[in-house]
Amino acid sequence: MAQITHGLRGILSHPTLYNLMQNLVGAEKARRILVREFFPQRSGMRMLDIGCGTAEILRHLPADTRYSGFDASEPYIAYARQHFGSRGSFRAELVERATLSELGRFDLVLAFGLLHHLDDDAAAALFGLAAEALDQGGKLVTIDPTYVDGQHPLARWMIGKDRGQNIRTPDEYAALARRHFGDVACHVRHDLLYIPYSHTILECRSA
Repeated sequence: MAQITHGLRGILSHPTLYNLMQNLVGAEKARRILVREFFPQRSGMRMLDIGCGTAEILRHLPADTRYSGFDASEPYIAYARQHFGSRGSFRAELVERATLSELGRFDLVLAFGLLHHLDDDAAAALFGLAAEALDQGGKLVTIDPTYVDGQHPLARWMIGKDRGQNIRTPDEYAALARRHFGDVACHVRHDLLYIPYSHTILECRSA
C-alpha cells in the first residue's frame, strides 16, 4: 500500500486525531451524502466495508445493517470496536478470499478513500474481491480524491498532499473497475466537503 505515514501526515494514524481532521473538513457531510444518494435503501442490508477506518459510516446507517469492517490499522479497528462494537464485526486485517468465504455474500461493498492508496495491480485485485463478495444485484461503491480538468487550484494542491500516492483521474479509476464489472457508473463531485476538493465516486454493479 503506497502512502506517506511520516511527518504531519503521520499524525493521521492516530484514530482520534484522524476523526478530528476528517470532521473539520466535512467528512460527516460526505458520509451523509454518500449514504443518501448511493447506498441501497433497504432493511437488513448486508455490508462489507473494506478499509473501514474508524467505522464512522455506522453513525449514518440503520441499526439493522449487518456490517463487517476491515482495516489494516489496529488502532482504527480498536477505536471502531470501542465505539461501535455492538453494531457489527471489525477485523484488523486485509480482506482475503478465504475470509470472504466465511462471511457469505453482501448487498453492498464500500471502499471509502482506499483506491488512491493502492497501485494498479492491488486496486484491480480489490475490485476482483468485491465482485466475488457481492450477491446478485449487489453494488460496490468507491470514493477517492481525483484529478480533473478545471478543478479548484486549492483542491488540486490539497489532493497532491494526500497520504495516498496513487491518485487518478475518473477515467483511470473506472478503467480499473471495468476489469471486473460490466456496469460501472462514474461520478465526479466537488461538493462533498466544506473545503474545495474533488472526488470520484464509482458505482459498480454485479451481474
